[in-house]
Amino acid sequence: MADPSLLAAPTVWVLLGEGAGGNAQMRALADALGWPYETRQLSWNSLNYLPNPLIGAHAFTLDRQADTLAPPWPDLVIAASRRSAPIARWIKRQSGGHTRLVHLLHTQMPLHHFDLVVTLAQFRVPAASNVLRNTLPLNVIPAAERQAAAERWAPRWAQLPRPWIGVLVGGDSSSYVFDAAKARTLVERANAMARTTGGSLLVTTSKRTSTAAADVLAAGLAEPHYFHRWTPAIGENPYPAFLALADRFLVTADSASLPAEACATGRPVDLFQWAPRKPPRLWPGVAQAIQRRLIYSGWHKPRRDFSAFHECLRNHGLIDCDAPLTPPDDMAATVARIRSLMKSDFKTESRSVSLYET
Repeated sequence: MADPSLLAAPTVWVLLGEGAGGNAQMRALADALGWPYETRQLSWNSLNYLPNPLIGAHAFTLDRQADTLAPPWPDLVIAASRRSAPIARWIKRQSGGHTRLVHLLHTQMPLHHFDLVVTLAQFRVPAASNVLRNTLPLNVIPAAERQAAAERWAPRWAQLPRPWIGVLVGGDSSSYVFDAAKARTLVERANAMARTTGGSLLVTTSKRTSTAAADVLAAGLAEPHYFHRWTPAIGENPYPAFLALADRFLVTADSASLPAEACATGRPVDLFQWAPRKPPRLWPGVAQAIQRRLIYSGWHKPRRDFSAFHECLRNHGLIDCDAPLTPPDDMAATVARIRSLMKSDFKTESRSVSLYET
């Protein structure tokens, strides 16, 4: 139903970076808002390695390959992560303070410069009135895409006994090492689950899965299964069909997106967890207040705390239980916060637009 207090849809820029995950979340959020938006692809020179508090609201960290940023300035900027934060602030300054800033993940810059920071537990962003800490990332694969993939792939797996156990495999990251030994333990656990249930395994690797780990997985599958080895070559990827058709999941703990996408299905998700490269450093006693202040101001970036993310999922009844609860609608909550943020700038007594309809 349209809101008669709104004049027109705000103009929106999405500042794309180099991270596929962040870009996917920004696009998903922009699509969910329902307002027309434009993208600006950013790229950076070596000055981007300076601390964000030193860079401030400036754009000298952009290189010549970045898209041109010029007026008319948008009403809303959606950006993500550290390197985009100074650029977003610079746009707001160029607009005379009119542009609202919505930032995803973390800023590594004083939080009060942003109208809304949308984050997750692992980034350890301090609580503040302009911080929205969601349970799941915003880039869950849409139900329509999953269903279309299911229709294509289900006949190929019809001979495999149910239940189907989707095994979603990540790989090495800044926080975790997933080597051949970890792959061996994972495939043993997957085989045991299939034997116990009388079912079969739908296994997929990902871009970050090493060749050695993928080889161990392929060789170790002893129960009925379908194995997909990720490659950079263009081809049909069964991953959305796994999400649509698997009866339960076994997911590695090295990223937020894999467990999030599995949890979004509402089916049981078991987490395959192991020790990170280095556990996050928690400062003792009164020093924690100092640490929070340094994080807030952008001078200290703590290691991502995936244990906090996993604990958040457990607290919401989303993983490691046979009857998971319904995932929270983080996208709807985020959209509501942004629409509320923008309302005061777009009031009128006589005109409304269908883009605000829900």
